[in-house]
Amino acid sequence: MGKRIQKVLVPEEALHLAEGSLKVGMVSLGCPKNRVDSERMLGQLKRAGYAITPQAGEADLLLVNTCAFVRSAQEESIGSILEMARYKEEGHCKALVVMGCLPQRFGQELSDQMPEVDAWMGVGPASRIVAVCQRALAGDGGWTQIFPPPPGDETLEGLPRLLSTDSHYAYLKIAEGCRNGCSYCVIPALRGDLRSRTLTSLLEEAEELVGQGVRELILVAQDLGNYGRDLVPPAPLIHLLERLCRIEGLEWIRLLYLHPAHVPEELIGAMATEAKICPYLDLPIQHIDDGILSAMNRRVTSAQIRDLIDRLRSGIPDLRLRSTVMVGFPGEDEARFSALLDFLEEAQFDHLGAFAYSREAGTPAARMKGQLPQRVKERRLREVMEAQAEISRRKNRALVGTTQRVLIDEVINSGGPVGRGRTSWQAPEIDGVVQVRKGWSKPGEFMEVRITEADTYDLVGECLV
Repeated sequence: MGKRIQKVLVPEEALHLAEGSLKVGMVSLGCPKNRVDSERMLGQLKRAGYAITPQAGEADLLLVNTCAFVRSAQEESIGSILEMARYKEEGHCKALVVMGCLPQRFGQELSDQMPEVDAWMGVGPASRIVAVCQRALAGDGGWTQIFPPPPGDETLEGLPRLLSTDSHYAYLKIAEGCRNGCSYCVIPALRGDLRSRTLTSLLEEAEELVGQGVRELILVAQDLGNYGRDLVPPAPLIHLLERLCRIEGLEWIRLLYLHPAHVPEELIGAMATEAKICPYLDLPIQHIDDGILSAMNRRVTSAQIRDLIDRLRSGIPDLRLRSTVMVGFPGEDEARFSALLDFLEEAQFDHLGAFAYSREAGTPAARMKGQLPQRVKERRLREVMEAQAEISRRKNRALVGTTQRVLIDEVINSGGPVGRGRTSWQAPEIDGVVQVRKGWSKPGEFMEVRITEADTYDLVGECLV
């Protein structure tokens, strides 16, 4: 059967292959926003008559949707491209197509260096993927086409989408591009300026997804707080949330990534009173030192971050906060790094992601003085994660004996049946899970679970029948 493609899994009903259909396999890398793009491309290809397969060795056509946010993501993307290219010799692959941020960023340079790839596509609309694949399969070796981001708002009405998540949750990408201008970030150069989708298009997609059995919608964008500010008339995030909450059958609405400078006050009230909005926020602060925040062009101060966290926690019952911090930014001396460690102990985030600063060509930060050695950045990253691990461990152990509402994601039979699920404050794939060892139900069901054990990231419990 060959290697199973793990990065994008498709539902079983999509794997029923029509006789004579060309088979397509896809590797999707990077963030959930990229994943939505991949799902739209798979939907386009399926509608055009291609069959979708998770087996790389069976695919006639292989696609890699890449990430180029930082150097490690670029390296992963190149490794995946080379891995899939082997199936042109070892499998059935007739053409390899690479799209997304990597070709958008490096363009012709990549084409010259990687002749294994038959076609390239940047971050242009998913509607173009079928034409790109047809050209690649036609044998136009070396053909390259880089599509820049569209200059205006591009609606997605009518584009099919093949979900790669479990059938009961899905990501809803509400905007493309970014206007924040953080000094370390290449996203605006790759994805363009903010382009919000209309309320109408989002509500139509949400209702369609819920009609397919989705019970949890996870809203994603580069910055959810900026949603709708570019529309005429403006349509703030709270208006979208109010309309989504009216959709019958939708149980959870989760918010991923709100810049701390753009959290509207009315959101606090909505999260406090609306049961469908999960009491969970992804609030990436990046740092707490005012000098570093200014150099990052984050447009928020340490005092404003502290005040926001206080207002969120006092205003939203049982709120759980996820954040992200960056270590090793130019000019981060030991005192500034120590201030960040002290703040993490003060803030007690429920979940934390951390990464070392990556010097990306073309960004203002890459030209700054005070660049740090990689070994220093890696040491500071370890210290941050060790500090957060202790915080997470304490918080999880305090949950033993409590009862939590858990959405069952899957049932695992290896070594004995176990249900695996998540609470409202556990986002899929980035936070921990709840292992349900007794009385679990089928995927997509909500259960009351008594927590019996806890480790640094995961919980263990039993369903209350």
